[in-house]
Amino acid sequence: MQFAWISLFFAGLCEIGWPVGLKLAQTPGRLLLGIVIAVVCMAASGVFLFLAQRVIPMGTAYAVWTGIGAAGAFAVGALAYGDPVNLARLAGAGLIIAGVAVLKLAS
Repeated sequence: MQFAWISLFFAGLCEIGWPVGLKLAQTPGRLLLGIVIAVVCMAASGVFLFLAQRVIPMGTAYAVWTGIGAAGAFAVGALAYGDPVNLARLAGAGLIIAGVAVLKLAS
């Protein structure tokens, strides 16, 4: 069971990586690098999710996977790319994180 949750955590981290790769691809001279990062992260994310779903129920795994990806992409966008941050956006990210925590605790 622990391996499945570790796999799911890494799937979520990889889920953060592919939108970062796509953002990098928009930088002049970084198109190929960004696309390679995005594709590798997508593939790795899928493999880790596959491994996690052997043990963790599909709905829980999917919700946690997308939650980590969404909250993580929000954080990377704010910290690395200057995406807007305000109270409502922080509250939304907090709700995503709270939902992921509840799903983990309920398993």
